[in-house]
Amino acid sequence: MRITRALSVSLLMLGLAVAPAAADSSPTPTDSASADEGAPTQAGTSFRTATEVEQGRTATASGSTGDYLYWSFPADAGQRPTVQATVKLPETHAAQTWQVDVYDGLRRRQSCQYGAQTRTAAADSSSVELACTLRTVRAWSETWANDPLPGTYYVRLTAVGLTTADLGLPVGTKVRVDSKDIGGSAAVDGSLAEPLVPGIAVKSEADKDGSKDSSAVLSAIEPEDGWSSGWWSDRWVWTAIGGMLAALAGVGGYALTRGSGRPSRAPQGA
Repeated sequence: MRITRALSVSLLMLGLAVAPAAADSSPTPTDSASADEGAPTQAGTSFRTATEVEQGRTATASGSTGDYLYWSFPADAGQRPTVQATVKLPETHAAQTWQVDVYDGLRRRQSCQYGAQTRTAAADSSSVELACTLRTVRAWSETWANDPLPGTYYVRLTAVGLTTADLGLPVGTKVRVDSKDIGGSAAVDGSLAEPLVPGIAVKSEADKDGSKDSSAVLSAIEPEDGWSSGWWSDRWVWTAIGGMLAALAGVGGYALTRGSGRPSRAPQGA
């Protein structure tokens, strides 16, 4: 009876612990109209002039074939960003090959885990769609590794191998970045002192000197809950589950080995 009661209480506690984690890990639907409100309508022409765009919003821009178009977005530890780009081509054009590249805060080109990073549009195509899903952003990495780290990421969109007749033709572009929260499976033992965002070194130095000058910060966007906001993950839940299972195993083992109590034939004075 005691074992049954202990199991019931443990299962109830387990259900209460798993419910919040399941709610946090499930994707939240985003209203496209509200997400695109206030989104940028132009793109930069270099890393330094990249247009900042928040995740979940669709940035638009007009340009010309042959231009390099740049956007930037923040990505925190535990996120797996996916960059989607759509290029609306002119009515008359030759076959064009478009490519989207993603760079981290150190301007290292990041490889795509999957997605059509480069596509060739036929001469009669009205648009071309590209996608690049990065590896999961790690909270910390070795200095020699090329792992994605928390900070600003840059998107570069351009056409490659253009013919002379197609140079300068007007195009319209759309870029959107969404992330999937991977959770505790991507957690590592360590974290960066500061995210890799433009101006963070100048800002840190100003903080040490007691200066309140905010003009040195070159990056104005960050995750909604701040950097390294994903400290809570399902790893905590599985740790709690492991602890409860270990406790139940101890109770069950004790119940099996303690015997039935004092033998009835034993002398009362013994």
